[in-house]
Amino acid sequence: MDSHEVVKKDDKKYLQFFPIDTSMRIWCSFIPAKNAKWFSMKTTGSTSQVYRKFGLLKFKIRDKEFQLNMYQSQSLLVSEEYSDYLFIPFTDITSGNESYAGGRYIDQRMGDIRNNKLLLDFNKAYNPYCAYATGYNCPIPPAENDLPVLIKAGEKAYGKPH
Repeated sequence: MDSHEVVKKDDKKYLQFFPIDTSMRIWCSFIPAKNAKWFSMKTTGSTSQVYRKFGLLKFKIRDKEFQLNMYQSQSLLVSEEYSDYLFIPFTDITSGNESYAGGRYIDQRMGDIRNNKLLLDFNKAYNPYCAYATGYNCPIPPAENDLPVLIKAGEKAYGKPH
């Protein structure tokens, strides 16, 4: 059994997802960040986590333009397995209603960026551990990553209070 498994056995029935929506697989323009400084991203716990902006994703949903910052974790740079890991925390209009109030995450790898394009799949948006249990130190999506649009894709709010 995975020691990082937060939702165990019978509680998995409380996991909920929006129906797969292929229109939520969106090609984005990627604009690399220049001279990005490390900063402390607030978390739900008492300690912050250190990230830097890796770049900006620009995209359209229903003919409206949006953007999200993509971040790189300082602590993962030393990990052979995750040194190319990129992190997109976000909130949207479903946050606190149909999806977890604290926002959702999407993971990418540096190799996913080709010719300054990236396929962003909101169907892969997942909840942080904090959505399921207390005691975790989950990054809080920065205000700049609050999307003023409904993202009805990916994981919904967990169906069991904790």
